[in-house]
Amino acid sequence: MAAKPGIPKGTRDFSPVEMAKRNYIFNTIRDVYHLYGFQQIETPSMEMLSTLMGKYGEEGDKLLFKIQNSGDYFSGITDEELLSRNAAKLASKFCEKGLRYDLTVPFARYVVMHRDEITFPFKRYQIQPVWRADRPQKGRYREFYQCDADVVGSDSLLNEVELMQIVDTVFTRFGIRVCIKINNRKILTGIAEIIGEADKIVDITVAIDKLDKIGLENVNKELAEKGISDEAIAKLQPIILLSGTNAEKLATLKTVLSGSETGLKGVEESEFILNTLQTMGLKNEIELDLTLARGLNYYTGAIFEVKALDVQIGSITGGGRYDNLTGVFGMAGVSGVGISFGADRIFDVLNQLELYPKEAVNGTQLLFINFGEKEAAFSMGILAMVRAAGIRAEIFPDAAKMKKQMSYANVKNIPFVAIVGENEMNEGKAMLKNMESGEQQMVTAEELIGVLTK
Repeated sequence: MAAKPGIPKGTRDFSPVEMAKRNYIFNTIRDVYHLYGFQQIETPSMEMLSTLMGKYGEEGDKLLFKIQNSGDYFSGITDEELLSRNAAKLASKFCEKGLRYDLTVPFARYVVMHRDEITFPFKRYQIQPVWRADRPQKGRYREFYQCDADVVGSDSLLNEVELMQIVDTVFTRFGIRVCIKINNRKILTGIAEIIGEADKIVDITVAIDKLDKIGLENVNKELAEKGISDEAIAKLQPIILLSGTNAEKLATLKTVLSGSETGLKGVEESEFILNTLQTMGLKNEIELDLTLARGLNYYTGAIFEVKALDVQIGSITGGGRYDNLTGVFGMAGVSGVGISFGADRIFDVLNQLELYPKEAVNGTQLLFINFGEKEAAFSMGILAMVRAAGIRAEIFPDAAKMKKQMSYANVKNIPFVAIVGENEMNEGKAMLKNMESGEQQMVTAEELIGVLTK
């Protein structure tokens, strides 16, 4: 007996109903991106490892899926190297390509490669899958979709403001209550400076970014393990646990960071974004959160993260400003800022809260019952008119028993069934049955279309 097939851990199949739900997510996000003037691009699933490595920090590099070279990948490798069993070193010899980890680095590569064709500022969006060799768990997958929007070629903080408006609009359309968290890497740099650990900024941000997941005690333990002094850790406590309104937090930070020019610049940028958004009438809460660090090394300014308020799950959107990302590809001086919607987590949230609109999930609206060759031929004429009117309709392909065909309609949640027998053909009509109410009425093709387009 053949072994039952399976799929890799951290990946999923999606049924027709699930795909209808996912397309509702993608289409909603896509429509909002278009409202704000973003244009769509796509990049390959795989990139050169030289493009990907070193862009996500040490932890991110470990999560890259590497693609084994085709052909004789042992050529050029010595017996000594093989026997060393050094996985990282051997992977660098065996693999020159990898699956993309996110959409931002490929986008930066795209901008550099196509700089002569692009008009700046360039506002692009991209909806494609990414891959991470992570440990699968609830809300965390090895293959998942991101829905990114980025603006490059502009330093204006109005871009940050508009991205937060996009986030607010998308989640308002979904009906998901969220908290939009905002911070600034310059503020974090300033904090590292005033506690006397400026050279440990990466270690500090990676650790405090885990506060929600592992708690303050474990964050402090990780900071100590990274060589940060007890005195510096003690100074850090009241800062990362700062509470109050956004205005109160900003006022405190102006005092605390008075000795750091970089830190004060971060406070100024955050204040502009928050004050401008306050006049925009956002539907969702926005909070200055100093524990938000977003572990990725390429962020240099404002950083964002979105948490669902009614479901226990990780962040469902994130992003930030990256002033120097294209510089690593030889194109210095191009500033960018972007956000990424986690479509798979949004999918889970909408499922848990049962927020999908009925029309987003329903597929076929009308099924024609098949009684035989003549009846099917007559039905096909009406079917063509119905489809031309934009109604999703199908005919059962076989003249099977009525019970089987009605069962098919029920399983697929088809709301209407058209029955065409000899009497109906003689009158040039069809019997239209509402599957929910059970009500039936004899209708012409035009009347049928009128009922279904109401």
